Amino acid sequence: MEFNVKSGHPEKQRTACIVVGVYEPRRLSDVARRIDEVSNGQLSAILRRGDLEGKAGQTLLLHNIEGTMADRVLLVGCGRERELGDNQYRQIIRQAIQTLHETGSMEAVCHLTELNVRGRDTAWRIRQAIEAAQSALYTFDQLKSQQETTRRPLRKIVFSVASRRELQLAEQASFEAQKIADGVKLAKDLANLPSNHCTPTFLADKAKSLCSLHDNLSCKILTETHMQKQGMGALLAVAKGSKQKPRFIVLEYKNNKNKDPIVLVGKGVTFDSGGISLKPAKDMDEMKYDMCGAASVFGTISAVAELQLPLNVIGIIPAVENMPGSQAVKPGDIVTSLSGQTIEILNTDAEGRLILCDALTYAESYKPDVVIDIATLTGACVVALGKHPHGLMSNHNPLTNDLLSAGKFSGDRAWELPLWDDYQCQIDSPFADIANIGGRDAGTITAACFLSRFTRKYNWAHLDIAGTAWTSGKKDKGATGRPVPLLTQYLINRSSDDSSS
Repeated sequence: MEFNVKSGHPEKQRTACIVVGVYEPRRLSDVARRIDEVSNGQLSAILRRGDLEGKAGQTLLLHNIEGTMADRVLLVGCGRERELGDNQYRQIIRQAIQTLHETGSMEAVCHLTELNVRGRDTAWRIRQAIEAAQSALYTFDQLKSQQETTRRPLRKIVFSVASRRELQLAEQASFEAQKIADGVKLAKDLANLPSNHCTPTFLADKAKSLCSLHDNLSCKILTETHMQKQGMGALLAVAKGSKQKPRFIVLEYKNNKNKDPIVLVGKGVTFDSGGISLKPAKDMDEMKYDMCGAASVFGTISAVAELQLPLNVIGIIPAVENMPGSQAVKPGDIVTSLSGQTIEILNTDAEGRLILCDALTYAESYKPDVVIDIATLTGACVVALGKHPHGLMSNHNPLTNDLLSAGKFSGDRAWELPLWDDYQCQIDSPFADIANIGGRDAGTITAACFLSRFTRKYNWAHLDIAGTAWTSGKKDKGATGRPVPLLTQYLINRSSDDSSS
C-alpha cells in the first residue's frame, strides 16, 4: 500500500474514488457538502430518499457524480458529529478502507481525515488513519497453498488535509504511522506463524536478519551453553522438556551516546503446552501466541530503527518452548535464578515469569534508564480487564504515567493495577526464596509481584498482554500486533522530551 497526504478541493481530484463523511441523521460533512454543491444537489437527493442514514460504519458507493473528476464517490456514515471520538473515528476509517478494497477502487482520495474528532489535531487523524488502514488490509496467508487474490485491490490512498499549512506536520505523521504500521505487521507475522515454524532458533535468525537492515542495530544470541555459564537456571528449567533449544536474544539499537538505554523485555515462549501442568486441549493451538511479547519487541525495535529515534533501546527476548518431556521440570522442583534467588516451581504452566526473571536480571548489566517487560502472562488478566486494555503494573509512577499517556494517544490503551506490598506474602515459599504462583486471588498482580523481586535496582513496568495480544474465533482469529503502537509512541515521546531538554 502506498500512502500520501495532500491538500486540495474534492471535486478537482482525478482518482478512482473520493471518500467523504455523512453525519447522522443524513447530514453532509463540510467536504461532502462541497461535492453536493458542484453536483447540483445529487448527494442531498440521495440522502432524502433514505439511502444512507449516516450511522457509524454505513457506506454507500456512488458512480457518475456530476461536477467531480472522480469515477466514484464513497459516502461513509460517521454517526453523530458531537459524539465522534477516537474509537469511532478508527472504525469509520477501517470500514471505508475495507469497502474501497472490496469494490475495485485501486486508488482513492480520503477526506475523512478532515473530520472534527474531539480533542484531536490533523497529525493525530493522519496517524490513526494510516495505522487503521494497514490493520484493515492485513492478511496472513503465507502458508496457504492457494492464496486468495482480490481482482482490483486498493493500492494507493491519499489522505487529505484541510489546508497547505498543515502539510508538513501531516507528512511527518504519515511517516511515523507507516513505520509503526510496519512494526505492527512484523509482530503479527511472527505471532501468527505456527510453532513448528516459529521456534526459538527461528526467532534468533530473525533477529540477525533484522540487524542486517540497519547500521545502528546489532544483536547477540546466547545459546544453552552460554546460559548455563551465566547461571540462568530459571529460564533453562522451562526449556528442559523440549527438543527445541532455547535462545536468549539481545537486540541493541544505539543512536545516542549520552543516554542510558531503555530496555524492552519480551516473553518468547514459542509454544506453551503448560509442561507437566498440562493445559486443557481446547484452544491449545492458540498457545503459539505465547511469544507475542517477543513479537512486540521485534516490531517496536524495527519501528524505532526505521524512525531513527535518537535513543538507545535494548530488546531482550528469552525464547523457549514449554513441553512435557521426560526431562521437563516438575511441580515442587526448586531452581536457582540468575539473580541467585531460589524458586519453588509449584506450577510448570507459570513458566513465563521464570524466563522473564532471568532476563530482567540480565537487563541490570545495561544500567538502564527504565525497563519494560511485555508478556502474555496470566489468564487472570483477561478475567480482570477483558480484551481491551493491557494490564500495567510498575514500581515507578512517572513511567506508569508516561505509558498510560502513550496508550491513550496511540489508541493502544493500558490500565494500571496495584502492585502493593500486601500481595507479596502470597508468593512466599516454605522451601525456597519465592514460589512461582500465589494462589487463585489476584493472579495478575501476584505474577507481577514475582517479577518485581528481580527489578529492585531500576525503574520498571510490566505489561500483561494476555487479553490483548490476539483475537479468537474462526473468522477474526489472529495476532493484534499490540502493544507495538503504545511502546513506539512512548519512545517517540521520550525522544521528543530528550531533544527539547
